Amino acid sequence: MKISKQEVLDKVYTADNHKDLMDAYKLWAKDYDGDTVDKFGYVAPMVSAQTLNKFMPETEVRILDAGCGTGLVGQILQDMGYKKMDALDYSKEMLDIAEEKGVYDACFHADLSKPLEMKDNAYDAVICVGTFTYGHVGPQAFDELIRITKPGGHICFTIRDGAFEDYDFREHMIDLEQKERWELLEMSDQPYLAKEDVNCKLCTYAVS
Repeated sequence: MKISKQEVLDKVYTADNHKDLMDAYKLWAKDYDGDTVDKFGYVAPMVSAQTLNKFMPETEVRILDAGCGTGLVGQILQDMGYKKMDALDYSKEMLDIAEEKGVYDACFHADLSKPLEMKDNAYDAVICVGTFTYGHVGPQAFDELIRITKPGGHICFTIRDGAFEDYDFREHMIDLEQKERWELLEMSDQPYLAKEDVNCKLCTYAVS
């Protein structure tokens, strides 16, 4: 039985386990770029890449695109001159599309809600766009992102409005600030899905 696009979207944002979420992304992967960018006005990748560039303009740094999806952020960063990028996503179908775009050195199939098989201090920066939202990854992932980022490196991420409050993201962010694991450089309200009037918190931290 053919499933409608609205049913796919409902599955993405209401999934209560990773299997359901991955099943939804498997159905959506091929249409993801057109739907999110053209239909919904998905501007979060652009504003996030611009923010990372503001705080880390050196284009020779090594970056992890965590929760890369189909590689929209990587394409934008490549256009800005960044060349040393890896990607990570839990949806194999989305990751396959990202890999085909040829902007990443390595693509890792991994779950951000679990410990990552990556070395400490592996990256100069991590960018994570569209992953901290309903039915996806919670604030427990912050610890691993900090671990794999070099001291003095930057972590730039979006948190969709609503999920920011419902999942207590700020509480976890403050806890890590008080433990001096990272320092908040900037947090602002930014458009997320512009055509749907959905916004996000865009946060940039320096790792201690």
